[in-house]
Amino acid sequence: MAPASRIAVVTGASSGIGAATARQLAKAGYRVVLTARRKDRIEALAEELTTAGHSAVAYQLDVTDRAAVDEFATAFRTIAVLVNNAGGALGADPVATGDPADWRAMYETNVIGTLNLTQALLPKLVASGDGVVVVVSSTAGHGTYEGGAGYVAAKHGAHVLAETLRLEIVGQPVRVIEIAPGMVKTDEFALTRFAGDETRAAKVYEGVPDPLTADDVAETITWAVTRPSHVNVDLLVLRPRAQASNTKVHREP
Repeated sequence: MAPASRIAVVTGASSGIGAATARQLAKAGYRVVLTARRKDRIEALAEELTTAGHSAVAYQLDVTDRAAVDEFATAFRTIAVLVNNAGGALGADPVATGDPADWRAMYETNVIGTLNLTQALLPKLVASGDGVVVVVSSTAGHGTYEGGAGYVAAKHGAHVLAETLRLEIVGQPVRVIEIAPGMVKTDEFALTRFAGDETRAAKVYEGVPDPLTADDVAETITWAVTRPSHVNVDLLVLRPRAQASNTKVHREP
C-alpha cells in the first residue's frame, strides 16, 4: 500500500478493545488515528505509541455527532481501515421495565455511530484501492438473552448494517468484516452497564475461568484486517472456552 492508505481509524479507542486494537494495528505498521470522547485518554495512548516508535494521533470525537464526524472525515484523502468499535451496554432490565433512554443511547452509539463513520469514510476507503471496514458487534447481535433486549437490539442492528453493506458494495475494493466477541472482561464494560455498581459488574465474570481479554479481541481484529486483499472474513465469533452461548457459561465454585 502507499503510505497515505496505511491509515487506520479506530473509534472508542480510549479503553478496552479499542485501545488494544489501536496498539495492535500500530505494531502492524498502520498510522493509527485514535478517536473517542475522552481526549485525555486517547492523547495519552497516542503518546505511548509514538514513544514506542509507532505512528499515532488523537482526535476527540463523539461518533453520534454527525456534523463532527463529517468534519473529521475532511482530514483524509484515503484511509485503509475503519474499526467501528465505539458502543457499549446500559442496564439489564427486562423489556417490560427497560428505560427507553438507555435503549435510545445504545442504538445511537452502536448503530448510528457506526453508520455515521462508515458513511463519512467509505469514499476514503474506496479511494485507497484496498479498504477495510470492521464492525465490532457482539454475540448479542446473534442471539438473545433475558435482561439484555436493549443491547441485543442494538448489536443486531450493527450486525445487519455490516451484512447489508457487504452486499451493497460488492465489487468495490473494500472488505467488510464483522467481529462478534462473547464474554470479554475489560475495566469498564460491565461497570458502565451497571452505572458504576462494582458488585454487580464483578458478578458478570464471577467464577468464569479465563474470560476473553481486550487483547484477545484486538489480535483477532488485526489478524482479520491483515489477511490478503482477496480474503474477506465476513463474520468471526469468538468466545472464551468457558462460554458455550450467551446463556450457557461454566463457572467454577
